[in-house]
Amino acid sequence: MTQNERYRRLIAYFEEAMPVAETELHYDNPYQLLVAVILSAQCTDKRVNMVTPALFKAYPTVQDMAQATAVEIYEYIHSVSYPNNKSKHLEGMSRKLVSDFGGEVPCDVDELQTLPGVGRKTANVIASVVFHLPALAVDTHVFRVANRIGLTRNSKNPLQTERELVKHIPEDKIPIAHHWLILHGRYVCNARKPHCSECGLTELCRYYADEHKATVKESHPKTKRTAAK
Repeated sequence: MTQNERYRRLIAYFEEAMPVAETELHYDNPYQLLVAVILSAQCTDKRVNMVTPALFKAYPTVQDMAQATAVEIYEYIHSVSYPNNKSKHLEGMSRKLVSDFGGEVPCDVDELQTLPGVGRKTANVIASVVFHLPALAVDTHVFRVANRIGLTRNSKNPLQTERELVKHIPEDKIPIAHHWLILHGRYVCNARKPHCSECGLTELCRYYADEHKATVKESHPKTKRTAAK
């Protein structure tokens, strides 16, 4: 199977099996999504969704958060991972957003990355989800799924994976493809034990093919010929 065929069949599968795919973070506007994505680093969306209602009630706008200190923000987010760093990021992000961007979340990936706590993955999420631009964020789920299925070969880091994916996925499909791969990795292609029996992509998956070959080899070991005495 060629790479183009692999991608074509993958897209066809998800278009039928998952026609609607979107972030599981709760938000009402670009500012709230930016905050939620910063908080979601190495943390579950479920946990983030538990803390953001009180946080956004206290700081309903970016201007409100820009008036707060990291210590004050920490009180609302202490249950997420790395709360000390993230409270500092949110303080710095909100103040820079107000001072440099008039309180408006920029759509440009490079400009987004000038904000404290915003790396390429976060910037791509905002560009894709809020502004529907052909940006594809690569988190641990996307990185794992892409390598397992065989969408990438010998990719050593998220940037390599991102470049390979956007090279093969049609531009208009890139925003939703990000969610397809994340949700597939989160609920089917788990890190420790992928649920291959529940997966509709086994026919194109290199990981499944390798595991199947190994199982067959184990169940049918080669018999050693014994020399005639």
